[in-house]
Amino acid sequence: MTSVPLPDSLSPETTGLSPRQVGLILFALTLGGFAIGTGEFASMGLMPNMVASLGVTEPQVGHLISAYALGVVVGAPLLAILGAGWKRKTLLLSLMGFYALGNLASALGPSYGSLLLFRFIAGLPHGAYFGVAALTAVAISPPDRRGRAVSLVMLGLTLAILIGNPLATWAGQVIDWRWIYAAVAVVAVTTVVLLAVWLPAHVDGAKTKPLDELRAFNRLPVWQALGIGAIGFAGMFAVFSYLAPTMLEVTGVSAAWIPLGLAGFGLGGVIGNFAGGWLYDHYKLRGAWVVLVWAIAALLLFPLMAQSLPTILLATVAIGLMGALGPILQSHLMDVAGDAQTLAAASHHAAFNTANALGPWLGGMAITAGFGWTSTGYVGAATAVVGLMIYVWASRTLQSNALAKAVIGTDRVAACEAG
Repeated sequence: MTSVPLPDSLSPETTGLSPRQVGLILFALTLGGFAIGTGEFASMGLMPNMVASLGVTEPQVGHLISAYALGVVVGAPLLAILGAGWKRKTLLLSLMGFYALGNLASALGPSYGSLLLFRFIAGLPHGAYFGVAALTAVAISPPDRRGRAVSLVMLGLTLAILIGNPLATWAGQVIDWRWIYAAVAVVAVTTVVLLAVWLPAHVDGAKTKPLDELRAFNRLPVWQALGIGAIGFAGMFAVFSYLAPTMLEVTGVSAAWIPLGLAGFGLGGVIGNFAGGWLYDHYKLRGAWVVLVWAIAALLLFPLMAQSLPTILLATVAIGLMGALGPILQSHLMDVAGDAQTLAAASHHAAFNTANALGPWLGGMAITAGFGWTSTGYVGAATAVVGLMIYVWASRTLQSNALAKAVIGTDRVAACEAG
């Protein structure tokens, strides 16, 4: 598929930004991603601590993870639509400030019921932030490095898995887990300050109306890309969410090893993040099938590899490589979304957090049904297979559209996609 230029692509030359300014902006955007990633995944590593503190079960803590993910799913399209006419700087500052407040509320939540509500609230700005941050990164980057620009924004998320989450897990074992959410709020406020200082107001895209974004968003290739992420990526979260009890109950190691297991996901995620940007710059959406086939193999092997410490650590790195799917789908959505750039970019994270809700839910069902902690690997492999099937459908749709555009024209194909 030929890449479609973004309607508001600016590049450093047209924005008047120096390489140093671009680097500082990307650092601030990445720091925001680090705050969000640490806040999102902290509950997974802290699951045993939260179980003991709140007097609930592991699947119930999994519901806290799902509540956050549901907040992302609801908030991403809603806030993207409401903020469609805002300046990107204003929207980014507002979203990250909102995220700080949500995590501060989570730190102060007195009961399990209140935490369910506050984790949902904390998830609301997640998708919209990453969507607008990705658009901003692309706008200040050369056109031939769009995949790399998106991967740098997503780097904050993968660094959170590599560094933030293991550190949060260790700290939560030493002090009360509530302080971890308070620390996330501090990092979010720091991001607000840096963006306020470094991001110029003129780095902006074309203004769109909410109804225009909704009309442009309603295209089959957009929904197919979201489907790949929502279902195909669920397997990683099925395993990741229950890694802590799996290491304790199946691998038979002490809680001190859990941060290292979580870091394995992060290492795989960092490698996968850059690999995904490279795959998209060279192969576009075709890079997705490589990631999905890898995911199926790694997830099927997880139950076997969970039996010993060296192999489960290797398995977490292998499954973490699924993170390559993120930059591929985020960049692809920018190509096929037309005038719905903000909504599509934000909805990408809604799709991935649908996976974050679906994975723990399906994994929890398998565990509750008595199939054991490692059954999450088989559950994850099944979702990756479904994701691969959606990819095949999406690939054929792109090929058909390319042929149709050559015959009947771009406008008529867009009308057909919109139904």
